[in-house]
Amino acid sequence: MRLRVSAALIAAAFWLFTQAAAAGQAPAAPLPRGADGKPDLSGIWQAMNSAAWNVEDHVASPGVPAGQGIVEGGSIPYQPAALARRNENFKNRATADPETKCYLPGVPRIMYTGFPFQIIQKPEQVTMLFEFAHATRYIHTNGTPHPPGHIDWWMGDSRGRWDGDTLVVDVVDFGPETWFDRAGNFHSDALHVIERYSLLDADHINYEVTVEDPKVFTRPWKMNMVLYRHRERNFQLLEYECYSFDVEKIYPYPELNK
Repeated sequence: MRLRVSAALIAAAFWLFTQAAAAGQAPAAPLPRGADGKPDLSGIWQAMNSAAWNVEDHVASPGVPAGQGIVEGGSIPYQPAALARRNENFKNRATADPETKCYLPGVPRIMYTGFPFQIIQKPEQVTMLFEFAHATRYIHTNGTPHPPGHIDWWMGDSRGRWDGDTLVVDVVDFGPETWFDRAGNFHSDALHVIERYSLLDADHINYEVTVEDPKVFTRPWKMNMVLYRHRERNFQLLEYECYSFDVEKIYPYPELNK
């Protein structure tokens, strides 16, 4: 009897495999998980897009690659006065962008600067180490709340929780100085960011960001992208030291250099 049951199970598994193969799909591999059963995000990751230049759709220009935007719906819903300021930021980006002063990029900009970053995951905390300027993020997942009062931090204060297999991170307490990209897209100190990290498979994370700021935008809006795991042998974070030079036009704006 046991032999007949085993044979039936093997036949059913083989049928499922052949059906998936016929449809051009291999059976999905299980997600890597930590000792606590949560999806394991540990590893070195990188965004492979041009959002560092502009999170919206943009054409190529000298030194700037063309890119498809990561903003859902195509455009950021600015209030009229805020849109005028964004346009002014773009005109003065060579000197006004906080990145040219080597300030920390803030969240979510640090996630798509074009440099790799490493995630170290523990049950009570997720740590992110960034190649850019030695930036570090600590995402507390032990249930502790945000500290009281508003605090101006470059990277904000991050508190995480698990929603099924998705890590949801609530980030507040930003200063108003950081931008979203090199195109002048900006926010105020009322910025509230909600991140969602969902493993698609062992090597890809779907990264979704909800942005709220009633001082700048007419409504909440979202960004969405894929983060890719580095699989190269011996791959590691290197150093990208950032220094603020006493010049008006420097990298990362080669199109403005004379």
